[in-house]
Amino acid sequence: METRRATPAESGVETMEPMKTNCSGMESKLADMLLDPDAAPAKVKMHIAGCEGCRAELAELRATMALMDTWKGPEPSPYFLTKLDARMREERATAPASWPESWLARLRARLAYGPSMHVRPLAAMALAVVLLLGGGTYLGVTDGGQPPASAGQPAVVHDLQTLDNNAQLLDQLEAMSNTNNDNGD
Repeated sequence: METRRATPAESGVETMEPMKTNCSGMESKLADMLLDPDAAPAKVKMHIAGCEGCRAELAELRATMALMDTWKGPEPSPYFLTKLDARMREERATAPASWPESWLARLRARLAYGPSMHVRPLAAMALAVVLLLGGGTYLGVTDGGQPPASAGQPAVVHDLQTLDNNAQLLDQLEAMSNTNNDNGD
């Protein structure tokens, strides 16, 4: 016959709840404690001493690190680089049939397998030139053909000169206004 033990709640015995601690943000501090225990702050050491969960987590991390220290990675094959170069040559040699596909494939291969350190500065310089030309063109187009006001002239003088330059247009507008007023009366 099998006997079953009563839980503390069933037997009427009250158990003390474990002390609740604030363990938020302790993962990084546990890693610091694992790597350099002497440099860990006293507050972290006191928390680990009082918190069973954090103590267990630190013990698990130490066990994992000890296991990682004993692991030895496999040695690569001495022919690895030779085989890789052969595969790269085969990939470059298989060219698509049509010219746009072959052109895109060559461009992709050059960017993927070629010296990318030479491409990036050239691309950055080309982008800078395009932005400078585009910005200069935009400023030239939006200027509206107006001559810039000289720095010594106040804005009022510039406005009067503009009105004087457009005197013929203003005279024509005034003549049209007078003929409209004469016809409308």
